[in-house]
Amino acid sequence: MKTTVTTRLKECYDELKWLYMELYNGDEEAFSYFVDVLMTCSRQRKRALKERDKMRLEDPDWYRSNDLLGMMMYVDKFAGTLQGVQEKLPYLLECGVNYLHLMPLLATVAERSDGGYAVADFRRVQDGLGTMDDLEKLADLCHRNGISLCLDFVMNHTSEDHAWAKAARAGDPAARNRYFFYDNWDIPAEIEKTVPDVFPSTAPGNFTWLDDCQKVVMTMFYPYQWDLNYANPMVLNDMTENLLFLANRGVDVLRLDAIPYIWKAIGTDNRNLPQVHTIARILHLACYVVCPSVLLLGEVVMEPQKVAAYFGTPDKPECHLLYNVTTMCTTWHSLATQDARLLRSQMDQVFAMPKTAVFQNYLRCHDDIGWGLDYPFLMRFGMREVPHKRFLNDWFTGRWNESYARGELYNEDLRLGDARLCGTTASLCGLETSQDPEAEALAMSRILMLHAFMMTQSGIPVLYSGDEIGQLNYYPYHEDPNMQDDSRYLHRGPFSWTAAERRNDPDTREGRLFQALRKLEKIRAAEPVFRADADGHTFDTGSDAVLGVYREYNGAGLVAFFNFSGQWKDVPYPDGTNLMTGEVQTAGWGPLAPYAFAWIRTGKTDE
Repeated sequence: MKTTVTTRLKECYDELKWLYMELYNGDEEAFSYFVDVLMTCSRQRKRALKERDKMRLEDPDWYRSNDLLGMMMYVDKFAGTLQGVQEKLPYLLECGVNYLHLMPLLATVAERSDGGYAVADFRRVQDGLGTMDDLEKLADLCHRNGISLCLDFVMNHTSEDHAWAKAARAGDPAARNRYFFYDNWDIPAEIEKTVPDVFPSTAPGNFTWLDDCQKVVMTMFYPYQWDLNYANPMVLNDMTENLLFLANRGVDVLRLDAIPYIWKAIGTDNRNLPQVHTIARILHLACYVVCPSVLLLGEVVMEPQKVAAYFGTPDKPECHLLYNVTTMCTTWHSLATQDARLLRSQMDQVFAMPKTAVFQNYLRCHDDIGWGLDYPFLMRFGMREVPHKRFLNDWFTGRWNESYARGELYNEDLRLGDARLCGTTASLCGLETSQDPEAEALAMSRILMLHAFMMTQSGIPVLYSGDEIGQLNYYPYHEDPNMQDDSRYLHRGPFSWTAAERRNDPDTREGRLFQALRKLEKIRAAEPVFRADADGHTFDTGSDAVLGVYREYNGAGLVAFFNFSGQWKDVPYPDGTNLMTGEVQTAGWGPLAPYAFAWIRTGKTDE
């Protein structure tokens, strides 16, 4: 598809203007400025990236392929600096990674960072990690090696150390209009009545009093993160320019952090308001005009029925990709309860979505696990929300008598009996507590089964750096004053290159796990039935503990079983070939080991 920025702008100009005018009450001057931003950013886009745009316009389904494998990581934890990541690129290629998600790396102030999510400058890299030139060089090197680069874009707020915030604090009225400033607590008190806390224990409330300027400012996350006022068109204009600046450095995927929160209105909960979707669509069109190879990844940590809306519709798409938070937390629920019924229900909901809907799937990431489960569904089986959350947290922190898991709670709310969970995949699966070969084997089975399930889902599977070698919880964070108040650092420890050196030794747990995961990944890349646009559904396996998934693409089928229990189960195998062992499988009931899985390739069948 041969297009130019001019033809792409002409193609979507009417819709773009209509959306913008509706959002900003017909502000022609602001819209003209917005269009100028798009054209300026297009002119600044270098030739190699424009060639990449052309290539991906000709293959718009490239990110629905079955050969994508992602990894997310912190630059400093993995390799120290951006240049260090360049040097370690051969390791990532050995892992099979062709989609690299770097955790926040833009400029922050160390003691007011929130893990990089309090951005002080969207055009500068954090001190110690490198420079914007280093980021661009890394992107270029990734592209030459077939790797797409993903980066977080924090759009709900800036750090109080951002130039806009400093000017607002000093009294600049235009700068103050970029945020939510109030002379007293009257309006904030009204807003608090309908807006829940994001972090009820570590950062209660949604506003902060600024003693130096005698004002109240909205801070829904932490006091040093000031919420941006997107009702001001210059905020959208300038943040769009910041986003496109990063795209022009070679970033292929921009993760829109906390996108459901970006529009505020008194009398609402300040989440998922209609204007959020208008802005998401505007950003989608802006990327199509300037950098059509770039994808938007929405971080929507919400209940299931609110997540899918961020895809938009097939004819009016918003985010190209979404974090599959719902399936992630339900997966861990299924492991603790040894019950896959909720997981089956949610998988069928995903399969029912249009094929244009693509998820970024994962087991663990930089963040905690919040138990945003479908509790009305679970109530059918006697699982009530508050006691069930307590059970899950007790199980995964090892408080439950028979638990093998080790994790820690984050942001515990004793008033509501709620908390979130932290820990690495390996520690939550029991590798940390395994004291004998049998326990270690079971822990390894859990890790592999969960990864196999993640890779069976439609979308892009993403590993969390360290999971490929079974990295355990990082307890030294308790001794570090910059980390000890945030238990998420339990799973944000430094990557162990010493352990990674054992990845090819079959006599070590690192070697067995690394090679087993590579085998899974290679099978997935070789079998088109794993494409995101394949057909699929779940089926009855005869056991609530065993999830059955059927996928079909272009005449080939896959029957997959996942045993979430610690008991042997009989399951209805089809005729076919076991993709892990190469053995021919005959139809009939047969055994599935505790925490085991099976991938059976079949021909096209009714099932």
